[in-house]
Amino acid sequence: MNSDYDLQIAGDLLEVPHLLQSPREHPATVAEFAGLARSIAADRSQWAHLVRFDATSRWYHRLRTGPGYEVWLLSWVPGQGSGLHDHGRSAGVLTVLEGALTERTERGKRSLAAGAQRVFAPGYAHEVVNDALEPAVSLHVYYPGLTEMPMLPQSALDAAGRAPVACAADGSRTEADAVTA
Repeated sequence: MNSDYDLQIAGDLLEVPHLLQSPREHPATVAEFAGLARSIAADRSQWAHLVRFDATSRWYHRLRTGPGYEVWLLSWVPGQGSGLHDHGRSAGVLTVLEGALTERTERGKRSLAAGAQRVFAPGYAHEVVNDALEPAVSLHVYYPGLTEMPMLPQSALDAAGRAPVACAADGSRTEADAVTA
């Protein structure tokens, strides 16, 4: 040994199973849920064949469930929107798979192109709209699973007197977020 601080490990570290964390079968952290959404988005074979477009109402399909979470696939034709709503006690990850969507909150309007991802906390109120001329597809992960989606009057954000919390999946804040931060 060169000093009192050198550490030598005898044998193969991988042979010491109690030192290794077993891989999780299901996500449990915000980063893992965002990663799940990115991995599904990257594998079109998991979702592209399921997408339907309906001019009379938004189409949605529950793609997957796991302990404490669920994954939804939604399609949006031009002009369709969600209306102002929150997700009750569920947090979520919204990922745009195809096309573009617009998210409206008390903080302003944000354009979300294919690949964009938003992470939001329980009680976060927003409206999502397809303002584009082309259809869009999005993926939504909710944890815990979505049990309610209360629709809110447009004035609800102003009356709440508080700014909802949301950020990009990488934790960065947007210019619209910085206005009220």
